[in-house]
Amino acid sequence: MPIEWPDLLLFLSASLMLNLTPGNDMMFVLGQSLRGGTRSGIAASLGIATGSLVHLALVAMGLAVVLARNPAVFEAIRYAGAAYLVYIAIQTLRSGPAILKPAPGDASAFKAWRDGAVVNILNPKIIVFFFAFLPPFVKPENGHPLLQLVIFGLLFNIGGTLINFAVAAFAARLAGVFSGNVKIARAFAVLSSALFLVLAARMLFDRKA
Repeated sequence: MPIEWPDLLLFLSASLMLNLTPGNDMMFVLGQSLRGGTRSGIAASLGIATGSLVHLALVAMGLAVVLARNPAVFEAIRYAGAAYLVYIAIQTLRSGPAILKPAPGDASAFKAWRDGAVVNILNPKIIVFFFAFLPPFVKPENGHPLLQLVIFGLLFNIGGTLINFAVAAFAARLAGVFSGNVKIARAFAVLSSALFLVLAARMLFDRKA
């Protein structure tokens, strides 16, 4: 096995702490769950996982270095991601009380998955994070360094997805309790929209996000 057990346990511990820390992905899933229920929250989580796989593939191919050395490309992707989040916020706000009456399952779930994937892929800070976080755990002397990198990346992605599933279930249950109240439904629409706007602001102005 290219990864030794002590290294694996250390990585899993670090990954758990990072994934439990509220961040952009968790906030996005929270907003989608308030907006469309458990199905939308889980679909958004899977969309984020899809985007993370794209970032992992880019890191494995060495493109993270290229991105980090080309600020113009980095900034263009970052602004595109923020603009997409603003678009989602506006759509959510316009939905008003209908936010707690999601569209038919398949359509709602696909839209949540698509939005999660697009927002994640258009956040260049994720690929830079992977490039900084994963390699220190790789030990070339154990052989198959690329395989080690991919395994660590997949484990991190799976852990984050499971935690986002839990967030989705909790938020959807909370929204379901108040689904019959128009005023509260409108408040959820405002809250969800605000979450997406905060994410857009973080993507633009928080260099550590």
